[in-house]
Amino acid sequence: MHALSLDQVTVSFDDGAQRRSVLDRLSFQLEEAAIGCLLGASGSGKTTVLRAIAGFQAIDHGEIYIKKQLVSRHGKTLAPERRQVGIVFQDYALFPHLSVLQNITFGLRKHSKESATTQALELLELVGLEGFEHRFPHELSGGQQQRVALARALAPRPHLLLLDEPFSNLDPALRERLAMDLRDLLKRHGTTALLVTHDQHEAFALADSVGVMSAGRVEQWDTAWRLYHQPRSRRVANFVGQGSFLHAQMIQRNGKSLLQTELGELWIQDPADLAMAASSSDAQGRLMVLLRPDDVVHDDASTITGEIVRKAFRGAQFLYALRLASGSEVLTLVPSHHNHDYGEAIGVRLDADHVVTFKPE
Repeated sequence: MHALSLDQVTVSFDDGAQRRSVLDRLSFQLEEAAIGCLLGASGSGKTTVLRAIAGFQAIDHGEIYIKKQLVSRHGKTLAPERRQVGIVFQDYALFPHLSVLQNITFGLRKHSKESATTQALELLELVGLEGFEHRFPHELSGGQQQRVALARALAPRPHLLLLDEPFSNLDPALRERLAMDLRDLLKRHGTTALLVTHDQHEAFALADSVGVMSAGRVEQWDTAWRLYHQPRSRRVANFVGQGSFLHAQMIQRNGKSLLQTELGELWIQDPADLAMAASSSDAQGRLMVLLRPDDVVHDDASTITGEIVRKAFRGAQFLYALRLASGSEVLTLVPSHHNHDYGEAIGVRLDADHVVTFKPE
């Protein structure tokens, strides 16, 4: 059963003399107990989606359902407090004058004091903050405040939990680890959740399915693996992960299709890759192939070389940007004991399991 369903949702705002569309016929579904994420740059409409789901923003067209209940359509908006939706805001929005325990029990006013306290203490244990119930928000770290905000949102047992850039105020080194911790917690609690973020590492660490947003639409709703290895558009390919686009020529040899590139030949074995290449190539068989850094392998024995024009140390690996003879650039990941200098030429070869292609420029 869909815990959340958006069907052709459109939201527009007045922008001077005209109305500007923020969400444009947006559609996606989220299954029960699944974790979804809307990933996109600032201005793509992510936060407006959360506001519409929560009931803070009316919609101009389409429908929103939470557990089969219609909660929004044009002219009808179910009040936020009747949607059974929990929200974790960007700044956590904890009450500074209330203790951790009081913050969590704030949404349990219909329960007896004893029942609310018992439930709050159970949630504190679930988020790893047992013994913190009498502390105040200013006495907590950013990560601890985030966990308290999460416990408070989970306390009323919402049908759906919405998270608005929940790690944006934390140190970058903590974000991915906390995202994985949060995923474990939500899975143990069986909570359906929707996150919005601009950080793909957070999205990939936390979500079962990710929707890449652009201009008020979801370009692709898929697993992280498919978004990275099988993007459906150049916009998704550019936004998710790093990569380079190289000119290629599609030819036939011995009854099989392959791509000729400046870095060598790529055989197309997967039927889906072949269908994509056939639809991407022009009348002369020209197209663009997407190469991720792990598709380009450092090989001293290769006769094909690239000049190092940029490098980034990543601990176990270097990320090198290489300029090829044509002037095109590609990225390659190389073990960090291969420490080459700027301007040095290194041998490379192709080793790509998936051949992702797009129409030629």
